[in-house]
Amino acid sequence: MQYRTFGKLEWQPSALGFGAMRLPVIDGDRANIDAAEATRMLRYAIDHGVNYVDTAYPYHARHSETLVGRALQDGYRQRVKLATKLTHRMLKEFEDLDAYLEAQLARLQTDHIDFYLLHGLDEKGWQECRAIDALKWAEQAMADGRIGHLGFSFHDRFEVFQDIVDAYDGWTFCQIQYNYMDEEHQAGTRGLKYAAEKGLAIVVMEPLRGGQLAGTPPPEVQALWDQAPRQRTPAEWALQWVWDHPEVSLLLSGMSTMEQVQQNIASACDSGPGTLSDEEKALIAQVRDTTRKLCPIPCTGCEYCLPCPNDVNIPRILQLYNEAFMYNDVELARANYGWVKAEQRAEQCIACGECEEKCPQGISIIEWLEKADRLLSAKEE
Repeated sequence: MQYRTFGKLEWQPSALGFGAMRLPVIDGDRANIDAAEATRMLRYAIDHGVNYVDTAYPYHARHSETLVGRALQDGYRQRVKLATKLTHRMLKEFEDLDAYLEAQLARLQTDHIDFYLLHGLDEKGWQECRAIDALKWAEQAMADGRIGHLGFSFHDRFEVFQDIVDAYDGWTFCQIQYNYMDEEHQAGTRGLKYAAEKGLAIVVMEPLRGGQLAGTPPPEVQALWDQAPRQRTPAEWALQWVWDHPEVSLLLSGMSTMEQVQQNIASACDSGPGTLSDEEKALIAQVRDTTRKLCPIPCTGCEYCLPCPNDVNIPRILQLYNEAFMYNDVELARANYGWVKAEQRAEQCIACGECEEKCPQGISIIEWLEKADRLLSAKEE
């Protein structure tokens, strides 16, 4: 295993962290974790050098923390740094915070959380955390030893990220989505470098973009990978791209099988800043550009089409439709469509045309929403 730096701390994290959001389940039920296999995977990873485990209260329908707590018994808890999160949407006032943390400690069977995050912050969530004095509470929890270090995970624009970083001097780390397709998305490369300049450790989530970069790519993309002098799987290319950045402290992988654990550990052992050659980085850039060209809809996500008078989430729907073709994975696009609220799906479109009048790209949005509804709702079958 390769080990890296973690901001200003002397502790060195393993290049690979174990994300407990996509553990193996029984009969496709997210709430029914395959406890025996998940425990075997976690302990195998730790036995092979992984020393950072990440979970959260809501994962696996609120069962992930309990599984992780059990898996880290028999001496494994002492071998890792444990991270979990404060999900602000589940809390309404300052008085709720202690009970929430105590429940997490009980589920995780530990007396402290090494790295604690304010979960999934965006502009609204950040204001909600401030409204219930989450930072004041976290400082109290750090003072009494229940929390070791405080950070946040993030999903919003760079400007919001910058505001959050600058608003509090007590951050130790942050967690951002980052992969070779998302250099300019959310915090992006600007956020990566900005946080590093401020001395924060950076934990990367979604290095495989929810698995999209690990599947069988479209033929045009596979032909590019086949040109590489050194052959890697699509997943390994994506992971190595993240690890090549010296600012990255570690990346999290939500692993669902023992094979994924073994493959990712092997890849982590071969990782490091500057590992990729200039030619390999140019190849990855070519793959990125080719993948983007596979988008059938020229939507830039500018959101000029919003608000929709019927509350249809137009940009997200068009994005999911594009991703089905970009990553050659209709089933994953359909699964992600399931997270779109029913009242915001394409079938709610009444063809009023207001969005098309506002679209700077001149997209025939009504027609594309009809196609998206058929594909993503499996109506074409």
